Amino acid sequence: MRITNNMIMNNANNNINGVKEILDERNKQMTTQKKINLPSDDPVVAVRSLRFSTSLAKIDQYYEKNIPDAESWLEVTETAVNNMRKNVRDVHSLCTQGAQDTLTQEDRKTILQQLEALRDSLYDSGNSDYAGRTVFTGYRTNKTLTFMSDEPDTSYNIEQKIDVNDKKNTARYYSGIVKTPGNGKEILAANDETNSTVTTVQENSYERLRLGYKGISFSHNGTEVKNGEDLTVGGSITADGKLVNTGDIAFTYLDEKGDLEVYNFQGSAKVYDTEAEWEAVKSPKTVGENDLIVIKSTGDVIMGDKLAEDLAAKKAVMDINYSKTGFSDGELRPEYYYNCMMTSDNGKASNIQYDKYNEDGSSKTYDINYTIAANQELRVNLEADRIYDSSFAKDIDEMISAVSMSVNAYDKVQELENMKSQEKYAGSDYQKALDKWISAANREKDYADSNLQKVFNTELGKTTNYEDDLNLAMTDIGCRKQQLELTKKQMSDQQETVKELQSKNDDFDLSEIVQRFIAARTAYQSSLSAAAKLGDVTLLNYL
Repeated sequence: MRITNNMIMNNANNNINGVKEILDERNKQMTTQKKINLPSDDPVVAVRSLRFSTSLAKIDQYYEKNIPDAESWLEVTETAVNNMRKNVRDVHSLCTQGAQDTLTQEDRKTILQQLEALRDSLYDSGNSDYAGRTVFTGYRTNKTLTFMSDEPDTSYNIEQKIDVNDKKNTARYYSGIVKTPGNGKEILAANDETNSTVTTVQENSYERLRLGYKGISFSHNGTEVKNGEDLTVGGSITADGKLVNTGDIAFTYLDEKGDLEVYNFQGSAKVYDTEAEWEAVKSPKTVGENDLIVIKSTGDVIMGDKLAEDLAAKKAVMDINYSKTGFSDGELRPEYYYNCMMTSDNGKASNIQYDKYNEDGSSKTYDINYTIAANQELRVNLEADRIYDSSFAKDIDEMISAVSMSVNAYDKVQELENMKSQEKYAGSDYQKALDKWISAANREKDYADSNLQKVFNTELGKTTNYEDDLNLAMTDIGCRKQQLELTKKQMSDQQETVKELQSKNDDFDLSEIVQRFIAARTAYQSSLSAAAKLGDVTLLNYL
């Protein structure tokens, strides 16, 4: 085969271009430190790189976004629960102090002020939020747990179930509270045996259940049940074993076979606006042994002795339907605790149904789960009904009422004794009448002291239970934080591993690529030198 000079030069040019392509590729690799710049450079490396990038993107989402978000949510929740626990401990300390029989009037007033301050800030922590999302309200993170201002025209129809054995407690009701005389004529009225101006305080104790709210009402066919009127008690059981409450109140229990039965209520059920209205009708305040009384202003359901005993023996559950119009700043919203319907939203007609319980009585949960790893979710929220309800606020109200009664009773005794020492009441008739007033006031004071100690001793146990619930919540949060920390470490390790594998697949070692670049450059320079020498040699050089 004849090889011409043109053929030699063409081959030399092709070789030079080939070496230039290699040098250009090595230059790009040295600049980017990547093995490939286009998928076509090496499809195997490209496919593997894409898989590593996809895995790393998922891990980055978990490690850099989801996990930190979950950590922050749990931190906010933990801080809020800690604040609640501090409030409970403060109340517990006041209970310990108030249960003593050595309190001075100044001590009582101090306790009263502290209780009122705690009541005002009681549920503030329940409105804690993370990045504008309320942490205790389930899915409804754009809503607060409590009313943030007074809403006098907001109305709800509320369905509440109460386990009688779980929630009943003994309450003391007082009749004949002393009203301090304002002038001499009122003082002397005590000397008239036919005049009942000076009353004698009487105490009656009954088992009672407390509804979730004060200031409630009932209605029949759109007409409000007025003071002193009857409530309807009863219901029926459907074929599938569900209660249909046909009245305002129904009591149910499980029979020996485990079937749901409606309690056969034999007494009367009355509703009164206030305790004073109750006393006006039945003085002293009494309840028939099979009867029950509902006080709208306090939300107390007071049971007669036989009724309470029978319901407790049957382990009955009370199902009650009532309405409430007007909510104060700081009150809990009903939708987070009960099946209810908002009928008026601060005066605007509404018809929004909220369901908190299933038909079988189990609580519906509105958990917020974060995906913190592949096929691994973590619940980050804690719903408020799992740690407290309105009972704690009602307990504080009860303590405030007990302290206020004691403070007022002592003030009355002191005021009457001051009257007795005044010159204008030095006459024997005044002195005799004032002794009767003072005797009645002292009896009220003794009852108030006894009630104060009993209430605070009872609340000592309750606050311990509240704190136990909050401690369990803290433990739950701690466990979830620990799980999150372990997952975070796993994601960190996975992130490093995938990055390392991707780097091995995609990247060149700098020293290696420099050596390759130098080799390619040397080959290029050599090919240029050889081609230059070839161009000088022709047949004419030998003729």
